[in-house]
Amino acid sequence: MDITVAKGIFSSKDAEELITQIIHIKIKYHEMKASAGRYDSRIVKMREKQIIQLQKDLFEFQRYIQHNPDKIYLNAGIEIIGYEAQN
Repeated sequence: MDITVAKGIFSSKDAEELITQIIHIKIKYHEMKASAGRYDSRIVKMREKQIIQLQKDLFEFQRYIQHNPDKIYLNAGIEIIGYEAQN
């Protein structure tokens, strides 16, 4: 199953806003899970690394937007595959 989150041509400002909000939601998700207290330190550290990577990705995306034209084509989606189907 696929869900299209954003597809089409966006102004640089709108694309930046949309992607920034999506990444912030993902960061908040990892922060919530890491602070839930149900995981050992190894899992918390893994989530912290994921947060750092998301922040780096967002920084790189924002830098890309600053050096590119006014219009950006986005094709962002979610692919949903049952875990059992992958094994």
